[in-house]
Amino acid sequence: MGKRYFCDYCDRSFQDNLHNRKKHLNGVQHLRAKRVWYDLFRDAAAILQEEQTKKPCRKFLQTGQCDFGSNCRFSHMTEQDLEKLSAQVQGEKRLKELQREGADIPPGTIEDWLDKRAQRLSAAQSDSALPKKPAPFQYPPGWPPVQELPPSLQAPPPGGWPVPPSLQWG
Repeated sequence: MGKRYFCDYCDRSFQDNLHNRKKHLNGVQHLRAKRVWYDLFRDAAAILQEEQTKKPCRKFLQTGQCDFGSNCRFSHMTEQDLEKLSAQVQGEKRLKELQREGADIPPGTIEDWLDKRAQRLSAAQSDSALPKKPAPFQYPPGWPPVQELPPSLQAPPPGGWPVPPSLQWG
């Protein structure tokens, strides 16, 4: 049994040789599946531009479905769909312009989190003039008994690990 080639676009496999692979990669089913895959990642502006150039699909307007589906040469979008898509494109453009101009970043960003963290730390330091005693070490709940843990998961001794005098790393 020879090697097999698995096509991620088509979700199928076949014997891997030059003839079979070339035949598959140029096949209609593969090309359609590949196009559908890349269409998933198109931005709204590209979709809007393409849909505006297409004429409406008569079959889709009359019956609500089209035999060609996403491969149809005509548009399956209604006027309301096009308006929503256009509004989405305009919103994305405004957001990009604001980012280019260096405007305030919307709430919920890393800067907000860092500011809140700095405020908490400064409040904690000002509240406690006396140095706090570190919390005693505790194993997480649900862990096995200490005797069964490997050395890497056991708590260090109170004075730390002893360092041999002639230890060389490397």
